[in-house]
Amino acid sequence: MTTMSSREFNRDVSAAKRAAKHGPVTITEHGRRAHVLLTADEYDQLSGRSDLVGDALVIHDDDPDLDLPHRSQRSLRVPEL
Repeated sequence: MTTMSSREFNRDVSAAKRAAKHGPVTITEHGRRAHVLLTADEYDQLSGRSDLVGDALVIHDDDPDLDLPHRSQRSLRVPEL
């Protein structure tokens, strides 16, 4: 496991991301573990999640209940040019 100080992390985030591809990266503050950087795939394995963010946005009901106000032609305005 790679370890880097928060100062090193702030100076070179790209290096931390590259190191995370090979395993967790421990980020320390004042010599103590403060954070652990993981790839998204590794996090998904640990948390048991495998769904995509977009999957959470899908409406599975054919007719969702949305209370939308009725629009009439009078409510439409044509901008003056």
